[in-house]
Amino acid sequence: GVLHEDLRLLLDTALPPKRKKVVLGVGDAKMGAAVLEELGVQCQTGGVVAELMRGIRLHFPALVRGLTAQSAAKAQLGLGHSYSRAKVKFNVHRVDNMIIQSISLLDQLDKDINTFSMRVRSWYGYHFPELIKIVPENSMYCRVAKFIGNRRELSEESLEGLEEIVMDSAKAQAILEASRSSMGMDISPLDLINIESFSRRVISLSDYRKGLQEYLRSKMSQVAPSLSALIGEVV
Repeated sequence: GVLHEDLRLLLDTALPPKRKKVVLGVGDAKMGAAVLEELGVQCQTGGVVAELMRGIRLHFPALVRGLTAQSAAKAQLGLGHSYSRAKVKFNVHRVDNMIIQSISLLDQLDKDINTFSMRVRSWYGYHFPELIKIVPENSMYCRVAKFIGNRRELSEESLEGLEEIVMDSAKAQAILEASRSSMGMDISPLDLINIESFSRRVISLSDYRKGLQEYLRSKMSQVAPSLSALIGEVV
């Protein structure tokens, strides 16, 4: 512990000149050692001292004239913010902070999208199990499942929209044929609404991930163009 000049001045003012018999209660043992070394005052920690300090914190607004509970809470919050900034050595001028956060978010999104897509596959697979093998890609599967809905309503008129999603006419035709001979169970309208709603959320996350990837690519090309060209934007 380091004895601050303000604390030294306070102790010099409050403690009597003859301090051999004085025992000072402190909450931090390291601070107690610093007080003993610099002022020659014996210090005690733990036990009764901890209980006394807990009581002081609890009744602090009543012990200090003019201090309200609200102003004490604001002071504690300000102290907490100052301490946190000092601990993490926050630097507002670092341009790589946003890149670091974006890479972490991108990694988390990949995990979440994969988990949620597998849930859509498992859920919708009861109704249309053959679709899993035809459309192996997670994001595309969610889009196809949302587009199809009830497989019994899939018809030739739906082929054009299906081709736009899978970008393959043969695959779209295979989906249509599989829907006609599927071994899957029937699905209620309420179940279908929930599956479509969840698929919509997964698709939204996938779209956001694409936008974040573009943002990261742009940011990396500004901050470290050579490194970005060499190993990519995710470092």
